[in-house]
Amino acid sequence: MFKPNDGGRTAAGFRGSTGDCVTRAIAIATESDYREVYHDLFEEQREFAKGRSRRAKAAAKNPTPRNGVFREVYQKYLEERGWVWVPTMKVGQGCKTHLRADELPSGRIIARVSKHLCAVIDGVVHDTHDCSRGGTRCVYGYFIKEGEQLDDPVCETGDNDFYVVPDEMRDSIAKDRAAMNEALERLGLR
Repeated sequence: MFKPNDGGRTAAGFRGSTGDCVTRAIAIATESDYREVYHDLFEEQREFAKGRSRRAKAAAKNPTPRNGVFREVYQKYLEERGWVWVPTMKVGQGCKTHLRADELPSGRIIARVSKHLCAVIDGVVHDTHDCSRGGTRCVYGYFIKEGEQLDDPVCETGDNDFYVVPDEMRDSIAKDRAAMNEALERLGLR
């Protein structure tokens, strides 16, 4: 499902089309003022631009959130406000979660998909366009307010990240973990 929502951009006096998905998604999910989020992200991106990385140098050329915000910037911004990252896939694993209500938790989340962020409220995508690709778009992960209850069972990985583990995968994961532990013991690493 989809509900058109610009996050308050028009009401804040901004006009024209832009690549402001980060600002929009954060404003919608956190129920914050668009202009305030825009200003905060602008300042954060300017601070990030003082760094020495290639991405920092790119941010220095154009720190405005109008054309995008680097992940390092928006993740820090969200974490400082009590939001946590929940990955839904690992490298090489393939897509397990799609941008549709029956595969995402209820409540307010900010979903990360390829080259885009969007707010999802109780399974409904809130954005300027329907970015779900008919429910087939892969979700890399999402931010959720700390303390919000996930609908799905969660498995702790030991490094403070949490992964939603579908029931049908639990046996397979347990066998893989046991095999890995045996191999580590044989090598004298455990």
